[in-house]
Amino acid sequence: MTVVTRLVTYTDLDVGATNARQLSVSARLEALLADGRSVVLLDDRGWSASGPSGIAALTSTGDIEETARTVVGPDEPFDGMTRQQMAAGHWSHLAGVLAEQGVDVPARELERLPHDVVLSERLRAWIG
Repeated sequence: MTVVTRLVTYTDLDVGATNARQLSVSARLEALLADGRSVVLLDDRGWSASGPSGIAALTSTGDIEETARTVVGPDEPFDGMTRQQMAAGHWSHLAGVLAEQGVDVPARELERLPHDVVLSERLRAWIG
């Protein structure tokens, strides 16, 4: 049986959309497996932030890490759904992605895993 050991969100700077007043970041969520493999769970996430000139000086690695964990879910409730319903749907979806790759893990177990955020060298350099 394949075991998922942790979740990792990899972040990178979107150079084409980033300037002195705007930050744009992509985020990819992966599950790391005990056998050394990884499975991409979400690769369509990211965010942008605008601010005064010099926004890089106002952005910390902690800000990036916190926002990255937020954008890879669970999403905020909508259409009368509760936070619990949104979270259950999110973790079930991710468990389904893993099942498609032959990794059987309960959604509740995924929710409890450690979740690291890795900033690309390009993003770290931009922050300074």
